[in-house]
Amino acid sequence: MAVERVGDMTLDELKVLINQEIDQRLQSLSLPKTTRTVKEINESIRRHRWTPPPGSKSSLELLREDRDA
Repeated sequence: MAVERVGDMTLDELKVLINQEIDQRLQSLSLPKTTRTVKEINESIRRHRWTPPPGSKSSLELLREDRDA
């Protein structure tokens, strides 16, 4: 495809260009974003989970306080 401007392309050349761009974007979306396994991700979630201190208000109590304030 030696055409420099889209306006100078034939309809078939334009379709080929569009299909190539779509294929390239779909391939980049399908690549894994992380090399961690599901097990490693779950372990990380467990390690970083925050537990409220004993005696603290529940989320429902906090929401009611906000609503009633």
